[in-house]
Amino acid sequence: MTRQQQLNLLLRQLEQELQTLQLWQQSAPSSEALNSIEPFCVDSLAFSEWLQWVMIPRFDAMIQQQHALPSNSDIAAMAEEALSGINADTAVLLDLIRQIDSTLRIVH
Repeated sequence: MTRQQQLNLLLRQLEQELQTLQLWQQSAPSSEALNSIEPFCVDSLAFSEWLQWVMIPRFDAMIQQQHALPSNSDIAAMAEEALSGINADTAVLLDLIRQIDSTLRIVH
């Protein structure tokens, strides 16, 4: 399985887990919120919203357009902090994010 295929599979599983945890939003945030210049849009979006409305669509576009994927990722560190305040079992969600990081990381 290619990195693109693996990432695509993980993104679909991430979507499903966000839905399972009832963190999946039906309506998009405002364009102002999505255009934040802060990392992870921390000033305008919840982390789960950033995953749904920024990260997943960007990776989907890269895969569809066959662009090179990033060679490094450390989303899990932010996820661990951001999801610690959620009153739900986020273990699967965190594991999927760690797998995404691992898939994107190229060891030289």
